[in-house]
Amino acid sequence: MLSERTYMRQDYGRQPTPVVFWIISALISGFVLQNVFDRFLGSNSFTTFFALSATGVRHGYVWGLLTYTLLHDGILHLLFNGLGIFFLGRELTPLLGARRLVAVYLAAAAAGGLFWLAVHFFSGGTVLIGASGCVAGLFIVFACFYPDREVTFLLFFVLPVTLKPKVLAWILLGVDLLGFLFSELPGGVYDTGIAHSAHLGGMLAGWIYFRYFHANNGWDRAPSVSVALPGWLRRKAGRASAVIAPVLRSKRHHDLRAQVDRILDKINSQGFSALTEEEKRTLDEAKDLLSRK
Repeated sequence: MLSERTYMRQDYGRQPTPVVFWIISALISGFVLQNVFDRFLGSNSFTTFFALSATGVRHGYVWGLLTYTLLHDGILHLLFNGLGIFFLGRELTPLLGARRLVAVYLAAAAAGGLFWLAVHFFSGGTVLIGASGCVAGLFIVFACFYPDREVTFLLFFVLPVTLKPKVLAWILLGVDLLGFLFSELPGGVYDTGIAHSAHLGGMLAGWIYFRYFHANNGWDRAPSVSVALPGWLRRKAGRASAVIAPVLRSKRHHDLRAQVDRILDKINSQGFSALTEEEKRTLDEAKDLLSRK
């Protein structure tokens, strides 16, 4: 029974720590170390070593393509990104699973860093810090999953605003495109101080994941194969199944429990999105069977 499964029992010794907790913990740790080294000790070595910059890449600091997300320009910068990762990660983890969530997060970080680096490669001492590009990537995945779900948030922490994720995604994309064109590109009219290119790179990574790997059953989500029989053969098969149905029904009921156990294990370890169409149909069949009892 489902209640007998180890992860469903109240006395289960230790639940796995959510991956979102580890991501946010890493951001907080990076911010603390950044302030200890760069502010309290009066040295910029920590930021220089872990932030992303053209100068650092030329010196071989290629890890900056990922570690720049651990650094932030103040507590508000960290707070906004941390809240974004918390709320989006909480929604996406059941859909993607922990491993895919981390993969999308890191892909958004790398894509945002590469796009920013391509724009600022000859701009001297400019550095990139912050996980905003990762938040942008996760939000695009969320908007692809739930384009029409109404989301209410406080604009400037005061005005309640309700928007659909697809509308908000287009707004954010437009704002970052304008900021990129008129602020980051050489000869920009004004300087917003925001890494719009990193946001755009993160958005692109999120969209590519959903479009080419999730929605189209990527390398780890191969679709189930179904073959349609000719009409004359289906009719014969239907008559035969009516004869052997009582025998198969008993065997099917016996095997269904084992299949549901295996599928629930898969959901627990990899997330619901890892299921094939066949496995989803099996769960629907089990639900219908239980509802008839």
